[in-house]
Amino acid sequence: MNWDEFFNRFNELNILVIGDVMLDSYLFGKVDRISPEAPVPVVSVERRDTRLGGAANVALNLKALGAKVSIASVIGEDEHAQQMRKLFADAQIGIDALISSPQRKTTVKHRIIGNNHQMLRVDDESLEELNAAEEELLIAGVQQLISHFDAVIFEDYDKGVLSQRVIESVIGFCQEAGVPSVVDPKKKHFLLYKGVDLFKPNLKEIKEGLNSDLDLRQMPNLEHAVKELNAMLGAKRIMVTLSEAGVLIYKDPEWLHLPAHKRDIADVSGAGDTVVSVAAASLALGASEEHIAFLSNLAGGLVCEEVGVVPLDKTRLLEEAKRLTTN
Repeated sequence: MNWDEFFNRFNELNILVIGDVMLDSYLFGKVDRISPEAPVPVVSVERRDTRLGGAANVALNLKALGAKVSIASVIGEDEHAQQMRKLFADAQIGIDALISSPQRKTTVKHRIIGNNHQMLRVDDESLEELNAAEEELLIAGVQQLISHFDAVIFEDYDKGVLSQRVIESVIGFCQEAGVPSVVDPKKKHFLLYKGVDLFKPNLKEIKEGLNSDLDLRQMPNLEHAVKELNAMLGAKRIMVTLSEAGVLIYKDPEWLHLPAHKRDIADVSGAGDTVVSVAAASLALGASEEHIAFLSNLAGGLVCEEVGVVPLDKTRLLEEAKRLTTN
């Protein structure tokens, strides 16, 4: 593999991310006293930060790879929606299929960090599924744009955007247009993503999605579960991320298990977003299952060395890929 040439080709890609977008809001401060009103710490605010999160973090990872990216989702008509649209514009992420609805809240995760420790998280969100009018607008927006994309990523956080109708419609558009579809699933609609090109659960998600009693840390049990899952989904590939045990990828009838590379783990937040981004981009470029698994596994490990949810570092990923395949 000529990694320099392969990484340069990421710049040619145009990828759509559809799913639950959110804002990650941080309030940082010092704690040096307890409130006289209740037995709780008092945080003296030093700074605030607001970042794109959820499906939008996948989009940021794709931008970091050099790809052109658009987002498809439904948000509110509130101040947080305005803030989100500005952040998308700043990141040069396309929003032609980003729908605003007065019936929904824009999802915000408020985190209070005191003395460098997270003390509290407050979730402000809509969890109900889209109504028929919202579904119609989102589906129409994707249908109009689908022919422009080299891959579509479904980023499901169980916040309601990816309803059964949306999932089935967009998979159909992908199949008609010959656009690869990649899924990062959650429990609620785990078994709805039929016929996709790459389905990427982690160990917890596959256990919950199949309601399995087996110990999936044992490879024979995991392989049994993956075969059971594939019989239901008919996916072209299933890639299970296994944290410190690496990644398992299955494309009937072949299995490939790649161990994780040793890392100084600081924070696993956002690693799944990075893995699905690199896997989808690699798939869109026609990479083999081995290269998809190797590169996405490597990328997920690298972001775990950073504190917080951070997009991948393309230059570092390239250097590591070359180092590990030439030794």
